[in-house]
Amino acid sequence: QLQASGGGLVQAGGSLRLSCAASGRTLSTITAGWFRQAPGKEREFVAGIRRTTAYTIYAVSVTGRFTISRDNAKNTVYLQMSDLKPEDTAVYYCAARRGDLARYQSDYDSWGQGTLVTVSS
Repeated sequence: QLQASGGGLVQAGGSLRLSCAASGRTLSTITAGWFRQAPGKEREFVAGIRRTTAYTIYAVSVTGRFTISRDNAKNTVYLQMSDLKPEDTAVYYCAARRGDLARYQSDYDSWGQGTLVTVSS
């Protein structure tokens, strides 16, 4: 089970850190990802971190601004978001899968409940 937290209201240019805590499975042994869904839009990939080497990938729209990381001791994956823009406003979901890195939501088999990030202009 995945539990996402850390969302909130922030002004453009600000920062937030989202957390995804896992229970019942060890995040260090699985690939984790963050997705987001803005109002009226489809859910889209944001970032992913490989299970073994911690290699990361990002969507073009967040590259250089967002950083995904993991703390194996806390069984938690983070998404550090900086220089936030109004277009980053969305519900953010963490997800996990047993396989390698993937960008499609259909590739992930476990999902958290989502946390809302609102960026004001």
